[in-house]
Amino acid sequence: MPTSPSVTTGPAPASPPRTVRGRGIDLIVVLAALALAVWVTSGLWRDPNVRTITVNSSDQALFEWLLAFGGHALTHGENPLFTHLINVPDGVNLAVNTSITVYAVVFAPLTYLVGPPVTFLVILTLNLAATAIAWYVLFSRQLVRSRLAAAVGALFIAYSPGMVSHANAHLNWTAGWLVPLLIWRAFALRRPGHWLRDGVILGVLVAIAFSIAAEGLFFTALALGLFVIVWSLHPARRAEARAALPNFLRGLAVTAVVAGALLAYPLWLHFAGPQRFHGTGFDPVTHSEDIAAFGAYPRRSIAGEAGLGTSLAPNPTEENSFFGIPLLLLTVVCFVALWRRADPARRATLWALAAVAVVFGVLSWGPVAKFDGDRTDVPMPFDVLGQLPVVNAALPARLALVVAPVIGLLLAYTLDQLRSARRRRSTEVAWSIGFVVALLPLLPTPLLTDEREPIPRFITAGTWRDYVSPGGVLTPVPTAVDIYPDGQRWQAYALSHRQGEFRIPAGFFLGPGGPDGRGRIGPVPRPFSALMDQAARTGLVPIVTDGTLREVRADLAYWRVEAVVLPDQVHGAKFEVDQDAVRRTATALLGEPQRVDDVWLWRVPQD
Repeated sequence: MPTSPSVTTGPAPASPPRTVRGRGIDLIVVLAALALAVWVTSGLWRDPNVRTITVNSSDQALFEWLLAFGGHALTHGENPLFTHLINVPDGVNLAVNTSITVYAVVFAPLTYLVGPPVTFLVILTLNLAATAIAWYVLFSRQLVRSRLAAAVGALFIAYSPGMVSHANAHLNWTAGWLVPLLIWRAFALRRPGHWLRDGVILGVLVAIAFSIAAEGLFFTALALGLFVIVWSLHPARRAEARAALPNFLRGLAVTAVVAGALLAYPLWLHFAGPQRFHGTGFDPVTHSEDIAAFGAYPRRSIAGEAGLGTSLAPNPTEENSFFGIPLLLLTVVCFVALWRRADPARRATLWALAAVAVVFGVLSWGPVAKFDGDRTDVPMPFDVLGQLPVVNAALPARLALVVAPVIGLLLAYTLDQLRSARRRRSTEVAWSIGFVVALLPLLPTPLLTDEREPIPRFITAGTWRDYVSPGGVLTPVPTAVDIYPDGQRWQAYALSHRQGEFRIPAGFFLGPGGPDGRGRIGPVPRPFSALMDQAARTGLVPIVTDGTLREVRADLAYWRVEAVVLPDQVHGAKFEVDQDAVRRTATALLGEPQRVDDVWLWRVPQD
């Protein structure tokens, strides 16, 4: 198995002055990582309870709900991986969703103290900073001698276009700090005499990673596996790989046992539990990377602010490559320069890194190739691999995220080599210009944020408890789904403020009901939710017949709804909601409402 692919020359001699200076650089890198994290999320820090991420307020509401529910499940002894609080009466299998259980449990005290929106923002900010710090520690302690080189590589990875893009509310994908830890502990398995301890540590880390970012863990495992295979097959490394293989396999077996024991129930629930599904609710062609996107610039960057950004991603949260032509060229130049000066052992590492970048880059193009927004009929390798179990649940575009760490490592290797060798002044200037031209346009700019509609006093004052029995069902109109996240925001507030439980129909989650047995976002719409959605979108009040009324009554009875609530301000994640049309539609279906605090309320008699 591979040793740490260290630089060609020997390690720099250690001395107290150098150690003190090194610690100073370490501190500067940590502060820079924190400063950049706060900079990217600064729009939310203005008022975490009021501000929301403009392009992805629905996912922000979902993660806030997951944090509130996870803390509630912990303190009330409930199952953190399955709930009937949403999507009544069927419930939701959170093991096949992004449940972030570890975050919910660890940060439960903070959630109860300051509320889910603040906890969400704290985790998002710490994710970005911790990703930079973790990569820096791996680079500076294991891979390169120059702390400057380690800092440049680590900061690029942590604030690469893909990471900044996923900072639009994805607490799972911004947990990039898990990747260098997994790499470090995986390579530690080769150490003789420590396979049991190292296997246990990696097994626990795998379980943690699964609970925070299962898809990211899957990609990391695939990338590491590909790297190790290509590296081990290189003639310069075969003997070393054979010697390390027995110890590595023993440690890997321990990892499998430990992770399997910790994840036995989540994995059963994921693959065999109720409300499971196969595949994903997203179109793999739509959510594949445009080939031209690799040379394009992201919107949340200096280049994007200058008007060089594009719309080649399916949405602003999925700019998974977007490295820009200058960085792609610099990466190739770095690779060639490193290859020319590398010994055979180092070339094995470079060859393996190139294989990972190319394979994952091509797979990210999805089932068919797209270029500059135009879909072609040229089939891609993912068209075959995407039919495999587990792989069919991944979004191909996100495979491009694996390329950024490869680029970051090549940048760090190159800088390290430049700093360890004497070069002409003109050469140093040329390299400096190349790095600046490639990296400066990619410096991130803050996420776009807006004010979102407040949670109504009817919820915050606990008035809802006068109209809903403990554990009873309340539904906002429109009913809660990804584009109308109010219901889950209200529920998150009630849970985190210890007001008690109310349940809601529908909700924002992944569940069964898609075509060919695949998953879908939210439940299959019922007549009542469809009518409310139509009114909210179009402003048109439907014609109500006796048949319509029977269907609506059947829906409310199916959900066992006790109260229907329309706030003065409804949050629409994708468009403005026509609240007047929603109120007139609900009145036509349910009769005249009563005014309670700052909401319109319709009581539903129970049989």
